[in-house]
Amino acid sequence: MENPTSRWRHRLPRTRGRWAAVVAALAVLVGAGTWTATADDSAPSVHRQDQMLKMNGVSVDTSYFTSGGTGRRPAVLIGHGFGGSKNDVRAQAEKLAADGYAVMTWSARGFGRTTGEITLNAPDAEVKDVSGLIDWLAGRPEVELDAKGDPRVGVTGASYGGAVSLLAAGYDRRVDAVAPVISYWNLADALFPDGVFKKLWAGIFVRSGGGCQRFQKELCEMYERVAVSGKPDAAARALLTERSPEAVADRIDVPTLILQGQSDSLFPLGQADAMAEAVKANGAPVSVDWISGGHDGGDDEGDRVEGRVGDWFDRYLKKDKDADTGPGFRVTRTGGVDSTDGAALKRGASSETYPGLTSGGRKIPLTGARQPPGTGAGQDATTGGNGGQDATTGGGGQEAPATGGGGSGRKAPDGLTQTFRNPAGAAPPSVSALPGIGGGLSQLSSLGVGLSLDFPGQYASFESAPLERSVHVTGSPTVTVDVKADHGDAVLFGKVYDVSPDGKQQVLPSQLVAPYRVTPAEQGKPVELTLPAVDHEVDAGHRLRLVLSATDLAYASPAEPATYTVTLDGALTVPTAPGVRTAAATLPWWTWGLPAAAVVIAAALLITARRRTATPAPDPALSGVPLQITGLSKKYAKSTDRYAVRDLGFRVEKGQVLGLLGPNGAGKTTTLRMLMGLITPDAGEIRVFGHAIRPGAPVLSRVGSFVEGAGFLPHLSGRSNLELYWQATGRPAEDAHIDEALEIAGLGDALARAVRTYSQGMRQRLAIAQAMLGMPDLLILDEPTNGLDPPQIREMRDVMIRYAAGGRTVIVSSHLLSEVEQSCTHLVVMDRGQLVQAGPVAEITGSGDMLLVTTGTEVTEALVDKAAALPGIGSAVRTEDGHGLLIRLDGATAAQLVAELVRLDVPVTGVGPHRRLEDAFLTLISQGSA
Repeated sequence: MENPTSRWRHRLPRTRGRWAAVVAALAVLVGAGTWTATADDSAPSVHRQDQMLKMNGVSVDTSYFTSGGTGRRPAVLIGHGFGGSKNDVRAQAEKLAADGYAVMTWSARGFGRTTGEITLNAPDAEVKDVSGLIDWLAGRPEVELDAKGDPRVGVTGASYGGAVSLLAAGYDRRVDAVAPVISYWNLADALFPDGVFKKLWAGIFVRSGGGCQRFQKELCEMYERVAVSGKPDAAARALLTERSPEAVADRIDVPTLILQGQSDSLFPLGQADAMAEAVKANGAPVSVDWISGGHDGGDDEGDRVEGRVGDWFDRYLKKDKDADTGPGFRVTRTGGVDSTDGAALKRGASSETYPGLTSGGRKIPLTGARQPPGTGAGQDATTGGNGGQDATTGGGGQEAPATGGGGSGRKAPDGLTQTFRNPAGAAPPSVSALPGIGGGLSQLSSLGVGLSLDFPGQYASFESAPLERSVHVTGSPTVTVDVKADHGDAVLFGKVYDVSPDGKQQVLPSQLVAPYRVTPAEQGKPVELTLPAVDHEVDAGHRLRLVLSATDLAYASPAEPATYTVTLDGALTVPTAPGVRTAAATLPWWTWGLPAAAVVIAAALLITARRRTATPAPDPALSGVPLQITGLSKKYAKSTDRYAVRDLGFRVEKGQVLGLLGPNGAGKTTTLRMLMGLITPDAGEIRVFGHAIRPGAPVLSRVGSFVEGAGFLPHLSGRSNLELYWQATGRPAEDAHIDEALEIAGLGDALARAVRTYSQGMRQRLAIAQAMLGMPDLLILDEPTNGLDPPQIREMRDVMIRYAAGGRTVIVSSHLLSEVEQSCTHLVVMDRGQLVQAGPVAEITGSGDMLLVTTGTEVTEALVDKAAALPGIGSAVRTEDGHGLLIRLDGATAAQLVAELVRLDVPVTGVGPHRRLEDAFLTLISQGSA
């Protein structure tokens, strides 16, 4: 997200009028980035309803998300990626629901718990299922309707889910807006580009679906046929095309936000270009966004992407004319590294309209590149650098005589005709992207690192003169060539490298390559080749190098050896998209953050100093009680009747490890922020060791806290950050217990390194150690295990238990219920801002009043309702696997329960006490939401 929020990490120094300490604290708090933006849980709580819907001959596993309020609202369907399930998009669904949408997610056929076989979004299968979901939404009283049976609905999703959003818009006229992410327009073009089989991605596709046997029979047969022959046939192309959005291109006429990945060798930018042109031709609004990541890894810009999708739906579903849908075209540009944290620098560039892939073409002449003779495999054509042997420039950067692609040596004097070989078995192959295992290697090209490999004797190479000025390539370069093969088809792979001035390093933008199949009928005449679409800056002094290779690891090449001859017929045309402007670089946060934060903190100190005069007197009776909360309430901003926290009360004693639990929106973070004096409650009271909490209250010096999102001075070491922080509190150095805190952190030698080199988990541990400095009497930890591996999580559990055993108190908020169950002695469960239950863990998990009933068949929703309505039953919830009930007794005995279930013809296979915190928690929340 372009305006990300983080959470507070807070520990107030003891001031007591010592202005020198206040000034020091001010400097360190600002410099360390402690005063960052806050994220709270003041959003409405979200309710989720899980159910299996029978439709079109299959059982579809769905989740339905809504937030408070009785008014009608638009609906959104979110599809998941291939190989995933509805659980993958739950977080996005909850965000949209909290923002006022009715949201439905589902697992597609063959995935998750949904039955049926995978048909790759066939119109009469997966696409028809989406229409069935829209039918279901039309019957919901909270969903806004455009007409009877016609809900106001948008569809979004990534990859496979993105394609089905487009297909739904083409087949179901009730869809009002779509937002496909890194998706395909024509699956045949994606897997068989220009008639060349993309074998690695196709294999990964089938494997991630669970194997060929999980697919519809004709799809499995098609894949096996093409995989064996290595060449797609007309029937294969027709089968995939008819299940692609392109098949209904003339019917997709709803507002469409297209977000496509630059690091994507599966569904490259050309797929998004075809989408945009088709929808635009139908007269619908279109915006195109080239994000940084993609199927090959890298930064998927998740928060920003979800934010833009939300804005798009606000405009076209909520009809909010003030919603900013963004520019007609936006591209994320990456270049350089942030010196403070090592992260790649990103900026957006945009234009009012989508420029397409050929805008602003600039012609760059090419000549035959000098290459070494074909002396065998193993020479790296692209990594170069460090004096290594470079297959395109000669060993150690020394240019070899022009002998024409390392092949037979036959070459026209001008170098524009080159001959090379396709080796027997197409091995060894050149390497560009590494589908499925690249781990974001394509991102490295933006940082000037090349990782491609071409083998001498297997490619032709043409090169420009050094560029007099930099060129920003945005789109697909093109070049015209004449290709001949000594027999059969010529299969080539085109790529354009960015070559450094010394020739020792060349970079393949986004690691992308374009395949071509030139048939005998096309040979011997000019053929225009379209190269991969990229967004890449080529600096002045660099050269562009066009390589046409006979092989590529990701694709199927002819197994029979052949000789290819390529003649260059004109310049390389490079699109520059002159209308696209890069946003001005933002100033480093500290250039404006330090002064602004200083003003804010100074004002806060003055205000809180005045407020302290009105602070209630300490209560001697509570001097030994770490925390007592009474009647605590906090309303949402700009609301008179909606509460983030309402009438909350509980007490924490010395030696306890208290777990604060609740679903998203329960009010946990708001409660912690009030406890730490960061915000003021509207009503009620918080007392720590008998002292009322106000911003800046002296008693807060006895409170240590870690709330996710710690800030440190990145250029200082871990130890130096802790020492400087403690110095700012104005307390004696010997009171810090810094060695004990560092032992807890377990950072070892990393303590001497700059924090900017730390991983997220290391920063997490350092922040927890900082919270423990001075061994505070009350320690507050919000999600302390985020970023920690399993051994570190176990260690953190032991730390909390030992910490409390010494007479101190720990309050921990966590979503890892198993860890809470093992480390906490007491629990406070919240839901929708109110207390649901408080007490010892053993008491809340139940000592016999909660039973697990297992059944021989799947439990239906109707049966759950009947069981919950039985006399003496407090609540009934279906277990996650669907073959059982978690029942809380409220007067009935286990024997009476079994008798009633038998009467209802329930095939009971077992009954016993169930004490898992997770199930008790779900039961409590379900009870509170009923």
